[in-house]
Amino acid sequence: MIAKTPQPPYYAVIFTSLRTEGEAGYDKTSERMAELAVQQPGYLGHESARDGLGITVSYWESLEAIKNWKQNTEHLFAQKQGREQWYSNYKTRICLVQRDYGFEK
Repeated sequence: MIAKTPQPPYYAVIFTSLRTEGEAGYDKTSERMAELAVQQPGYLGHESARDGLGITVSYWESLEAIKNWKQNTEHLFAQKQGREQWYSNYKTRICLVQRDYGFEK
């Protein structure tokens, strides 16, 4: 599903990752992080896909909202688990969305 975002400006956090072998609670934690993110002040939506390379883009009202999400206790634990067992490589990019446009039937 494509996130319904407001008129720019807003921020996008692009999380790109490569997984290690095995599940080890990854799916459950991923679902929990999505549930928790929705509850965060400043959250606008997200999009995610994985086919070998995983890409999740979350949208936020402000840099402060992103900072607060990064410091969420459950999210901090998930980040630690990711580094220790779920990801062989990842990159996070934070971008200011200045313009967007689209099409919908």
